[in-house]
Amino acid sequence: MNDSYGSLIAADTLRLQRSLPGPIEKVWAYLTESDKRGQWLATGRMELQIGGKVHLFFRHADLSPQQAPVPEKYKSMEDGAAMDGRVTLCEPPHRLGYTWGEADGSESEVRFDLSEQNGRVLLTITHSRLRDGDELIEVASGWHTHVGILADRLEGREPGNFWVTHAQLESQYAQRLFPPKP
Repeated sequence: MNDSYGSLIAADTLRLQRSLPGPIEKVWAYLTESDKRGQWLATGRMELQIGGKVHLFFRHADLSPQQAPVPEKYKSMEDGAAMDGRVTLCEPPHRLGYTWGEADGSESEVRFDLSEQNGRVLLTITHSRLRDGDELIEVASGWHTHVGILADRLEGREPGNFWVTHAQLESQYAQRLFPPKP
C-alpha cells in the first residue's frame, strides 16, 4: 500500500492512502505540530478547532538533505510558498480537515483520516474541490511525494529529494489520471 497511487473518487476529488508506523497519536502529531509537520510537508501554525486558522509555509528544499534544482514550472516556490486556510474538521487523533489556498480564490479542501490497522496507522487523504486536470495532477503528485517523505521519516529513513520524486510522479499521474485516448 505504501507505493500505491492516489485515485480519483469524483471528478474533482483525489484520495491517497498509506500505511504508516504508529501509534496513531504520533501520526496525529506529524499532521498538527509545526516542527513535525515541517519535516514532511510545511511548518506553520494551526488552530485545532473548527474555524481555526491554518497557515502553512512550504520549503521543499528543507525536506531532504539531497538537493536538486527546482523545476521551471515551480520556480516561484523556490524560496518557499505560503498557504492559508481554515479548519473544517478536528477530531483528535482521527480526523482533521482544512481549506486549502483560500487566499488566492482557488479554495479546495483536504481531509486526513487516521485509523489503526494491525499495529499500524492507515492515513487516508482526501483532497476535494480541485479545479481541473492540471490541478488534480499537481495535487496527486504533491501528496504522493509528501506522504512518501512522511513514511520515510516515521520509518527512520532519509527521504529523497522532493522535486526529483515529484517530477517523476507528475508524469506518472498525468498518464494514470488522464491516459491518452486511442
